Amino acid sequence: MKLFTSIVLIVTLIVGFSACERMSEVIQPTTSQTGDESSEMSIGIALPLTGPLAPAGTLMKQGFTLAIDEINKADATDLNLKFIFEDDAGTADGAVKAFNTLIDIEGVSVILGPASSSATEAAFPIAKENQIVAISPTAGARGLTAISDFVFRIPLTSDVVVSKGIEVTHTKLGYQRVVTMYDETDLFSTDRDATLQEAFTARGVEVLTTETFESGDTDFSAQLTRIQALNPDAIFVSALPPEKPGILIQADQLGISVPFIVSSLTDVEVEAAGAAAEGAITFTGWLPTDDTPGNQAFVQNYSATFGMEPNAFAASSYAAVYILAEAIKNAQSTDSIAIRDALTAIRDFDTVLGKFSFDANGDAVYDPKVLIVKDGRLQAFE
Repeated sequence: MKLFTSIVLIVTLIVGFSACERMSEVIQPTTSQTGDESSEMSIGIALPLTGPLAPAGTLMKQGFTLAIDEINKADATDLNLKFIFEDDAGTADGAVKAFNTLIDIEGVSVILGPASSSATEAAFPIAKENQIVAISPTAGARGLTAISDFVFRIPLTSDVVVSKGIEVTHTKLGYQRVVTMYDETDLFSTDRDATLQEAFTARGVEVLTTETFESGDTDFSAQLTRIQALNPDAIFVSALPPEKPGILIQADQLGISVPFIVSSLTDVEVEAAGAAAEGAITFTGWLPTDDTPGNQAFVQNYSATFGMEPNAFAASSYAAVYILAEAIKNAQSTDSIAIRDALTAIRDFDTVLGKFSFDANGDAVYDPKVLIVKDGRLQAFE
């Protein structure tokens, strides 16, 4: 993929706008080993490299790295993208610190991240204050892009995936009496549960009870025992990655056999839960077997590079880099305002997620999917 149609245009922009402080901070002319002039743009990355969400952060980093390597190798004379990684530890305070460091010290005009909705809610106002572009690859709670017109998201929001997911699963499973469980300390989980409750009300589905837990909990036996006594038709779980396997395993140990519908379940959690994950259903936006543009090449390249198949965290991070690169190419500028306007104009762009667009709020538009764990792997729910 070419990021600029002409290196001459890059040089012209640098010369013509040399008085612009943001431009001088981000683009710095360098000399290659062959003596040819090139330019480099630094992009900040805020993601959890330590803490409970570090496994997801590692997969995201791998998705980012694969994409930037491919883009930079596409043409040696184009603008090279450089990532500056900051660990936000998956917390709101960590995300705020990471954003301030990337903006105030590193001088970036674009940040990819944070990962969680709670961290994103805390960090996006900093992007607004400094008028820099921020794109979260994975934060799915509703309303986050309302914070600023400089912020965008790659995942489908809770209302989009829940609407499609409930339509499909309610029709096929016919559940009428359900229970929900959610992490009351996490924004994504609380928002997902609220969205589910709204969907159940609209369809006349009875919610027998709602159980809560907190991030970091490992014992869910009390909640699951109470749920088991109610004999529901289905159990809906809204949680972050660390808690999902434990819930499925402990439910299996109690002999609960009704369908579990778990938020944003990935192959990583499925593998961790083992046989207890069999039959679990999830609403998401990506599947390794999808016949979307470039997806099979992505899966093959990722697997060859990192020795494992990608999951949805890696795929959305990979897609985020290509979407940003397309915006930079279309903007023909590294100025944050120009990139923001180019992102807003993204329509039906080919990605591993499918035809991708941003709506008027900066939220993603593409087709949601319903998946089920079958033979130990996530597959299309049919």
